[in-house]
Amino acid sequence: MTAVDDPADERGLLPRFTLKDGNAFLLADALGDIQGRDDGLFVNDTRLLSRFELIIARRRPSLLGAAIDQNNTLFTAHLTNRPLPSLGEESIPKGVIHIERQRFLYDERLFEHLRLHNFSEENASLPVCFRVAADFADIFEVQGHVRAARGEFLPARADGRIIELGYRGRDARVRRTCIGFSSDPQSISATAAEFLIPVKRGAIADLFIEIAPTMSELPSAERYASAEQQLKHSMHLRLAQGASINTSGRLFNEWIDKSRSDLALLTTSLETGPYPYAGIPWFATQFGRDAIITAMQTLWVNPELAAGVLAFLASTQARTESSFRDSQPGKIMHETRRGEMALLDEVPFAQYYGGVDTTPLFVMLAGAYEKRTGDRSVVDKYWDHILAAVSWIEQRMRLSPTGFLDYARGEKTGLANQAWKDSQDSMFHADGHFPRGPLAVVEVQGYVYAAFNSISELAAVRGDRATSDYWRVRGEQLRRAIEEQFWLPELGFYAIAIDGDGTPCRVRASNAGHLLFCGVPEFERAGRVCDQLLAQQSSSGWGIRTLASDQARYNPMSYHNGSIWPHDCAICAAGIARYGGRGRVAKLLSDIFEAANHFGMRLPELYCGFERIPGQGPVAYPVACLPQAWASGAVFMLLQSVLGIQIDGRSKEVHIERPVLPIGIESLAITNLKIGESSIDLEFHRLGNEVVAAPSKRADIKVMALL
Repeated sequence: MTAVDDPADERGLLPRFTLKDGNAFLLADALGDIQGRDDGLFVNDTRLLSRFELIIARRRPSLLGAAIDQNNTLFTAHLTNRPLPSLGEESIPKGVIHIERQRFLYDERLFEHLRLHNFSEENASLPVCFRVAADFADIFEVQGHVRAARGEFLPARADGRIIELGYRGRDARVRRTCIGFSSDPQSISATAAEFLIPVKRGAIADLFIEIAPTMSELPSAERYASAEQQLKHSMHLRLAQGASINTSGRLFNEWIDKSRSDLALLTTSLETGPYPYAGIPWFATQFGRDAIITAMQTLWVNPELAAGVLAFLASTQARTESSFRDSQPGKIMHETRRGEMALLDEVPFAQYYGGVDTTPLFVMLAGAYEKRTGDRSVVDKYWDHILAAVSWIEQRMRLSPTGFLDYARGEKTGLANQAWKDSQDSMFHADGHFPRGPLAVVEVQGYVYAAFNSISELAAVRGDRATSDYWRVRGEQLRRAIEEQFWLPELGFYAIAIDGDGTPCRVRASNAGHLLFCGVPEFERAGRVCDQLLAQQSSSGWGIRTLASDQARYNPMSYHNGSIWPHDCAICAAGIARYGGRGRVAKLLSDIFEAANHFGMRLPELYCGFERIPGQGPVAYPVACLPQAWASGAVFMLLQSVLGIQIDGRSKEVHIERPVLPIGIESLAITNLKIGESSIDLEFHRLGNEVVAAPSKRADIKVMALL
C-alpha cells in the first residue's frame, strides 16, 4: 500500500467511542479508526483487531461529527473527503463526498456499513483503503503488563474478500480474526484491502464489512440489516425491564434515560441470568463488588438484576484455598477474566477473590432482594451459599487480631488493597505513611454488620429462631465494637481503617458515608459525619470527594485520594438520608446532576475533585471508564434517597417517608413498579414547600406515606 499523505496527526485529540455486546467491546476514535494504542476490538479479553483505519485517496477523511444512538448500540461517524487528486477524471475538491460509517456489535461480531454519497458536480472513482492488523494482545498487555514470552503468529490468509489473521497462544488456544467485505477489492493482503469505488454525481455507493473470529458467510446488506434488527430487539427487551421514571425536567429525564441505556448495554445475559459488567473498556467483565452495588442501586426499580447477580456469584463462590487467587471456601468472587494471561496464571484474575467486601455485600444483597420482592425461592436456592459466606466472614474475624473483617493479600501478584478503594496508596495514616497490614477498613465493617442483620432476618422468616438470634447478637456486638474502636472523638469522624497493630488511621474520607448507609452510627455521631461529608473540605460542589481536601495525600486528580466517584456519592447520600438528611441529599443530587450535564448526561467512573468554579464544569479524569455500571446506577439510588421509598415485598407495602423532589423538578412519576405479581404507579408533586405522593389504588398493595 502507498504511504498515507496526511498533515499532522491530530487523532489523539479526538473523542473516543465504545460499543459492547456479550464478551466483546470496541474502543475507537470519532473517525471510527482503531490505531493500535489502547483501543481495539476485544473479545474475551483478547484484542482481535489492533488497527482498522479508513483511507480515502491516501488521505484520512475530515471529521464532521460522531455519536452513538440513544440506545447505545449504533455508532455513526459523518466524514468528508479532503481534496482528491485527478484520477483520470476531474479533480474532486474537499467537502463534496459525504462519508458515513455506521457500526454495531452483535453476537460478538463487528458489523460496519460504509456509505459514500457524491455531492460534487463530477463523477468520481474513489480509492478506498482499509488498513488492518491484529496483535492478539491480552488486555493486561494493553494496559502495560510486560510478558516474558508470547505465542506465535500464524500465517495470514488474504484472498477474495476475506483477510484471516491468526495466533496460537502459549495456552495452545488458536485465536483468529476474520475481516470480510461485501465487494471485491482491487488488492488484498494481510495488512490492507484496497478498493476503487465508482460514485456518480448525486449517487450513493455502499460497502459492508464484518469482523469476527470466524467467517462462514460473506458480509451483505441483508446480513447487516438482519443483525441490526436482532440487536434492536435485544436492547428493547433489556430497556423494558423494571419500572419507568419520568420527571417534569427534560434534561433530568435525559440523564435517567441515558443511565438506563448504559446499564442495559453493560448487562450481559449469562446462563445464570442478567449480569452488569463493570465498565468499558478495562472492566468489561464480571466483577463481584461492582455488580452487587449496581444491583443494590437499582433493586427498587428492577429486582431481576439482583437475582441474576446472586445466581452468578453463588455459582462462582470459592470452594478451595489459594494464596495466588486470594480464595478461601465461602468467599465471593471479585473478578473474572478469560484472556491468555489469566488462563496461564500469569495474572491471578481468571477467577480472583481479592475483595474483602464482596462476601458481606453478597449476603446484604440476598437479604435486600428477598425483602424487596417477597420472593423466597432465590434465597432458598442459595441458602447454603449464604451460610458459607457468613461462615467465611466469621472465621476471618476470629483470626484477626482486631476482631474485625480485615485483609492481606496472599501473594504479591494480588491486590494490595482489597476494599473498594483498591489503589496502592488509598490507605494511610494521618501523616501519610502507609500502615502495616492486615487492614480492617471502616465501610467493610458496616457491610458485615448489615450482612449479619440480613441473615438474622432471613433465618427468622424461615423459622430458625436460634440462628436468627445468634446473628442479631453478633451484629450488635460488631456495631458496638465499630463505635468504640473506629470513632475518633477529636475529629468527630470515623477512622478510615485500623491497621495490623490495632492503630486507627485517623483520616477523613468518604468511607464513613458507607457506615451511615449500613445504619451503624449513633444518631448524634451520624449528624457530625453528615456535616463533614457535606462541608467544603469534602464536598467540591460537584459531589463528595473520596478524601477531604485537608488530609495528607489529598490530590483531586488521584484515583481514590480526592477524586469524585458517583456511586460513592450515591451511597453517602443514602446514608445521609437514612439519618433524616433528605433535604441535604437533594442539594447533593443537584450537584451530581449538573456534573452529568457537563459530561453529556453520562456520568463517568470518576472525575477530578477540584473545587467548583462558577462558569466552569467538572474536570474529567483522563482514563475513567465510560460507561461504568455503578456510575450509571447512581441516579436511581439518589432518587430513592430523596423520595424516601422503601418497598416491603413480603407484606406488599410501599413506605414513603418525607419525600423531597430534586431541585427544579416539580413532578415525578414512577410507572409499573412491580411488587410481587402486581404493580403500582406513584406520582410526586411539589405543592408550595411540600411534596405530596399520589399512588394508584391497588387493593393488594398498601402505600404508607409519612409526609
